[in-house]
Amino acid sequence: MQLTDSNAAFTRLTGFLNKICGEYFSTGNGVVFRMVWQDGEPVQYGQGTPVFTIVVKDKIGVSALASLDATSILEAYMLDHIDIQGDISGIFAFRNMTTDSHPFRYFWSLAKPLIFGQTRMDRSGIATHYDHPPEFYLAFLDKRHRSYSHGIFLRDDESLEDAMTHKLDFALEQINVKPGDRVLDIGGGWGIFSEYAGKKGIRVTSLTISQESEKYLNALIAREKLPCDVVNCHLYEYHPGISYDAIVNLGVTEHLPDYARTLQVYQRLLRPGGKIYLDASACREKYKFHTFINRYIWQNNTSLLCLHDYLKQLAKTPFQLLGVWDDRWNYYLTAKNWAQNFEARREFIIGQSSEAIFRQFQIYLWGTVDTFGSDIMQAYRWVIQLPD
Repeated sequence: MQLTDSNAAFTRLTGFLNKICGEYFSTGNGVVFRMVWQDGEPVQYGQGTPVFTIVVKDKIGVSALASLDATSILEAYMLDHIDIQGDISGIFAFRNMTTDSHPFRYFWSLAKPLIFGQTRMDRSGIATHYDHPPEFYLAFLDKRHRSYSHGIFLRDDESLEDAMTHKLDFALEQINVKPGDRVLDIGGGWGIFSEYAGKKGIRVTSLTISQESEKYLNALIAREKLPCDVVNCHLYEYHPGISYDAIVNLGVTEHLPDYARTLQVYQRLLRPGGKIYLDASACREKYKFHTFINRYIWQNNTSLLCLHDYLKQLAKTPFQLLGVWDDRWNYYLTAKNWAQNFEARREFIIGQSSEAIFRQFQIYLWGTVDTFGSDIMQAYRWVIQLPD
């Protein structure tokens, strides 16, 4: 009886999608795909060679697809109620055919930091994302610097490692520091800036609120005998009693959406005349994360940089804006390299985590490639200076 009910539900789904996809294809959107119930005969949508095949495994998968709710569909894939064979990036061609309306989830993500405190929620959210074993991230990041922020590509076919070196050279040139100078690194990650600048004699203090990052950084600093240190402390709670010659923020502005407060802290920590290098992923609308991403990847009130909002707050401070660089294509190439590396290490990554976590990050990484490629997301570098 269960099999009969499921087959009937799948048959209804194929008819429903035939109508919906036909209308969607007529607008010039979408790609050719197939759908199949378990090991049955596939149904094709569109003309030509299919880009991917959806294998529906149970009634939960049928219900998710019939809902046209993007988060429900992605969760069904993550939890193996459906499988996607072929080029998974093709699913994002149907972004505008699905919905993402979860207002309670959206408002709750903004309310939690107000109720429980920003730094407490930041620690919780950062731990959820970053406290996988380092080997998980090192499997898909560049091998030279282990950077979890975008590089600067001089050519589209340049290696990810060289792109990250270009970014580090650019940052050091912009903040104009020399051996012996003190630099505050916001969000130490896996030691990208500490190692590169530390080997040049620059004294780097890295702030982190991830225990895995803290352990990795301490081991790196000891092993390489770097003139650096790491402090497990939120930027807003950091009171070192000294002023730094420069500050770098490689992809952490997304976790500091209160721009006015963040700029006040920068002003307190930076010496007059000091410079700050920053880079971040961005969006034209603040807090515009897909529900799936907010639920599983970037929780609470994490927000892509909203540049016009940031500049509005910057204008209320003494800081001078020295330059802004458009890095959307650089981030697209970075994310594409990450996604390809991630796919290549599939078995290893599943061994470090699980099939569900692999699929979760697979959706995140290929979705990131798509959003940069289609200009839904942008990215920027910028440099500011505190006048003497």
